[in-house]
Amino acid sequence: MVKILKNIRVIELGTYITGPAAAMHLADLGADVIKVERPGSGDPFRAFKGGLYSPHYQTYNRNKRSIALDTAEPEGRALLHELIAGADVFIQNFRPGVAEKLGAGEAELRAVNPRLIYCAISGFGPTGPARDRPAFDTVAQAASGYLRLLTPPTNPRVIGPAIADAVTGQYAAMAVLAALVERGETGQGRRIDISMLEAMCHFNLDSFTHYYSVGEVMGPLSRPVVSQSYTFECADGKWVAIHMSSPPKFWEGLLEATGQTHLATDPRFAERLERIKHQTELIEILAPVFRTKPRDAWCAALAAAEVPYSPAYDSDEALEDPQARHLQIKVSAPSSELGTFTTVRPPYNFDGAPELGVRPPPVLDEHGAEIRAELEARRQAG
Repeated sequence: MVKILKNIRVIELGTYITGPAAAMHLADLGADVIKVERPGSGDPFRAFKGGLYSPHYQTYNRNKRSIALDTAEPEGRALLHELIAGADVFIQNFRPGVAEKLGAGEAELRAVNPRLIYCAISGFGPTGPARDRPAFDTVAQAASGYLRLLTPPTNPRVIGPAIADAVTGQYAAMAVLAALVERGETGQGRRIDISMLEAMCHFNLDSFTHYYSVGEVMGPLSRPVVSQSYTFECADGKWVAIHMSSPPKFWEGLLEATGQTHLATDPRFAERLERIKHQTELIEILAPVFRTKPRDAWCAALAAAEVPYSPAYDSDEALEDPQARHLQIKVSAPSSELGTFTTVRPPYNFDGAPELGVRPPPVLDEHGAEIRAELEARRQAG
């Protein structure tokens, strides 16, 4: 298949999510990503559920090679610098100042390779009063104003996946790609700094735009009310999601599908702005209606009425949907650790062809001998 970045080598000195996620995106595009890990324990995410191959680690480390190096020791640092000499990109996600202690600061690596694109990911940025604060996903969500858009207003608790970590990794990969394009024109490397705070503030752009434009502080229900989005439980305990937005035909279709056409003349719901004001009342009316039939029956009725809908799948269902199967979103590969490693393929298609090939995440130092042999061959050739 197409490997757009097949001639790009990335050295990742990353842990947990942001750095590994950024490198994974580049690996998915075909880059040769070498993950440099601490001997014995590796990326701390490996042991998140015991052992050295947790599902958390697997998520962000496919398509990579692993070498174990102690960069605090002279031999490990020398090998890291050899890797950097032949690399295009370096990615780290330590707190400011830590990479320098590991022999991986920008100045030290750029002295080895002036064309290097150096990407430093942090929680709060390389300068400022919060630069040294530890940061994980929830902290970045909270600092950027995003957490309040997800948290139930009563009995608040953190819910949902690690959005800030994943988003920051994706933004970092995007910046690296831009720097690679520029380097192709100028021959010059770049330093990229990206913090979880900055990434999540940009991801939360809609909320800030509403505040600075019309003075509205958005909450967890602001968008779903205006977009007329709903989730209903069906008779079989499964859920269906509906998003009607503004075209009146979708509202009319919902009434037809649910047998509630009399609501079309109800002054609370006759116009979109009124439906926005009275969404809670509409939910109270429709919720018991949806509990009268199983999800499949409602999906058929909504499809026939051309209402924008989807079954609200759990992870054990989503990739078995006929459309997901048609798009071959689920991909697998043999794995020495799991027997079969199954994951989600990259979402892009180049010239109509999806990337279906995947390599399972490496075990610790799986490619150490191979990479050392490559370095030795380069020494002899040079």
